Amino acid sequence: MSTEAMNIRSRYADAILNLLVAAAISLVVNFSYLLLLAVDQRYERPQGSPFGQSEEIAGTGTLAVSADGHGYVRYGDDAGVDSVYISASRVRRFELKDGDRLVVAATPPTLPGGHYALADIRERNGQRVEYSMVYNRPRESVELALQLLYYFLLSFILLTILTAGIDRRNASLRCFVRRCCWCLVAAAALYFVAPVHRWRTGQIIAHFMSEHSLDYVLLLRCSFAVVVSILYGRIFFLMLQRQAVEVENERLKTENLSTRYNMLVNQINPHFFFNSLNSLSMLVREREERKALVYIDQLSYTFRYILQNGQNTTSTLAEELRFAEAYGYLFKIRYADKLFFDVEIDRSLADRTLPSLTLQPLIDNAVKHNMITRSHPFRISIRTEGEQLVVSNPKIPRPERAPSTGIGLENLRSRWLLITGQPIEVVETDERFTVRLPLQKPAVPKPSQP
Repeated sequence: MSTEAMNIRSRYADAILNLLVAAAISLVVNFSYLLLLAVDQRYERPQGSPFGQSEEIAGTGTLAVSADGHGYVRYGDDAGVDSVYISASRVRRFELKDGDRLVVAATPPTLPGGHYALADIRERNGQRVEYSMVYNRPRESVELALQLLYYFLLSFILLTILTAGIDRRNASLRCFVRRCCWCLVAAAALYFVAPVHRWRTGQIIAHFMSEHSLDYVLLLRCSFAVVVSILYGRIFFLMLQRQAVEVENERLKTENLSTRYNMLVNQINPHFFFNSLNSLSMLVREREERKALVYIDQLSYTFRYILQNGQNTTSTLAEELRFAEAYGYLFKIRYADKLFFDVEIDRSLADRTLPSLTLQPLIDNAVKHNMITRSHPFRISIRTEGEQLVVSNPKIPRPERAPSTGIGLENLRSRWLLITGQPIEVVETDERFTVRLPLQKPAVPKPSQP
C-alpha cells in the first residue's frame, strides 16, 4: 500500500473515531435532560391517559408547596378532586408561591388512588394567565433530537479542529495550544446558535435571539463538551508524539543495522585486502622481515577487531586507539614517509566509551580525499579536548577528486545519535576538516544481588 493511500486511510479512521467520540459526548451532555424528561413524563403525562388529554378542574384550589419544592392544589369536596400534583420544576418555572389560588387543567391518574397531574394553569389569584402557551412547544422527542444533534455537531467540530491534518513530526505543545485557542473561538461562536426554547411561547430559537444572553445551564453543557474535547485532543497529541518517537526509533534501528552490515562489507573490501597484500608483498621483496612480521600482526589485529566489534555497540577509547594504531600502520607502510598520525590523548579518558569503529571511516575519508605525496606529507591529528575526541586533517584535494556519496559520514552521525543520544560536530573550512566526538562516561556496573 502506498504512503498516500495509508494517509487517506488514516484520515478516514480519525474522522470515524471523532464521530464516535462526538456521539458519546452528546449523549453524556444530554443525559440529565433524558432523566428529567423521564421524570416529567412519569409525573406530568401519565401513561394510560389517552393522548395526554386533560380536563379542567371545576372550582378554585389553594396551592400548598412542600419543603421539597413540589406542590399540591387542594380542593374542597364540591370539586370532585382532592388535589392536583405540581412538580418542583413547574413551581419554580411559573414562580408559584404557597397559598396561590389557582384554576387549572389536569390529566387524570393512571392508578387508583393516584393524584391528578398539572397540565395547564388557567387563572392565578383571580387573574387570567398565559401559561398555557408553554405547551405549544414542540414534542419532547423533537427537542431532544435537536439537543443531541447540536452537541454532536459542536463536539465533532471541536474534535476536528484539534485532530485534523496533524503531522506526527509537528505534534508539539505549541501546535496543541494554538488549536485549543481555535476551539475556544469556535465554541464561543456556536454557543450563540444553540437551540433553546422560549418558554412563554414554546418556540425553539437560537440562543442569541433569546431574552437572556447568559444561560448558565447551556454554558455548563457547552463547557463540558469543550473540556472533554480538549482532553481527548491532548490524548490524541500524546499518542501522535509517541508514534513519532517509535517510528523514529525503528528508523534509526533499521539504519543502524544497515550501517553495521555495510561497515562489515565495506571495511573488508577487495581493494583494501589487495592493497594490504601488495604492501606485504613489497616488504617481503625488499627483505624487510621485521616490518613484514609487524605488518602481518597489525593486519591480523585489524581484521579481528573489525569482525569482533562490528557486532558491538560501543568500545572504550583505549580500544579504538589501539585499532587506529594498527589500521594507521597499514596506511603508513603503503604511504612510506608521507603519512603521519599525531596522537595526543589524555590517558585519564582511556575508559570513556564511543561507538565501535568510529575512527576507521574518518581515517579512510582523510586518506581517500586528500593528496599524499613526498612533497606534501599528510598528517592526521587524533587528540582529546576536554571530554571530546577531536579528529582533524588538512584539506589537500587530489587533482582528480575521488567519487564521494557522503554515506560514511552520515552513517556515523546516525550511529552516534542512536547509541549516545548526542550529535557529532563537523567543522569544515577551506584549510581543515574537523570532527568533534563527545565521549561517554563508562556505565556503572550494577551491584550483584546476594
